[in-house]
Amino acid sequence: MVLGVSATLAGCVGEPMGGPALQTRRFDPSLVAHYGPIDDEPFPIPAVDLATVEPHVLRREVPDPTGERPGTIVVDPTSRFAFLVMEDRRALRYGVGVGRESAFNFVGEATIARKAKWPSWRPTPAMIAREPERYGPLADGLPGGLGNPLGPRALYFYRNGRDTYYRLHGTVEPQTIGTTVSSGCVRLFNQDIIDLYRRVPVGTRVVVLPIGQSLV
Repeated sequence: MVLGVSATLAGCVGEPMGGPALQTRRFDPSLVAHYGPIDDEPFPIPAVDLATVEPHVLRREVPDPTGERPGTIVVDPTSRFAFLVMEDRRALRYGVGVGRESAFNFVGEATIARKAKWPSWRPTPAMIAREPERYGPLADGLPGGLGNPLGPRALYFYRNGRDTYYRLHGTVEPQTIGTTVSSGCVRLFNQDIIDLYRRVPVGTRVVVLPIGQSLV
């Protein structure tokens, strides 16, 4: 039931959509390893079927296009990438899925004030007020697990000490990475959010660019 419910959620959750047609591609073995199954978690994470996603959304190291100081995360919703700035003008680039409705999207600077493994999820008061029949029954939230729309990790954006209700998190719909599908938060492949979670501490600065301002 949780799996069925999670596929219908909005906010940090996407709407069901068909993935691209399967294509036969050859991938570097190290890249395949990045997106292989993860069996040492409380819930086993399946491998990403690389035939169902576009190659450009896969994690890679690139020249830093942001100009931000090392350790900063920059989210570019227009091109649907998140960058973790590294030393020597380099960055790790992650493909992301972002919100369809820009009115619900966070813009500007924030701080990662909380990190969570296998987080629970609940609709925000605004979501319940906007669609009470859809979200009212979920007001008590969903526990962490494979059916939870936040996936195995979440990084929580705070501004001036207050939760913005905007997150970087995993997904139950890997085929949506690189697309505009949800109503708000930024989703990554489960393997990528685990990688990013390991690399950034609480207190990390985040910059979310406005729609239309692209780094790519």
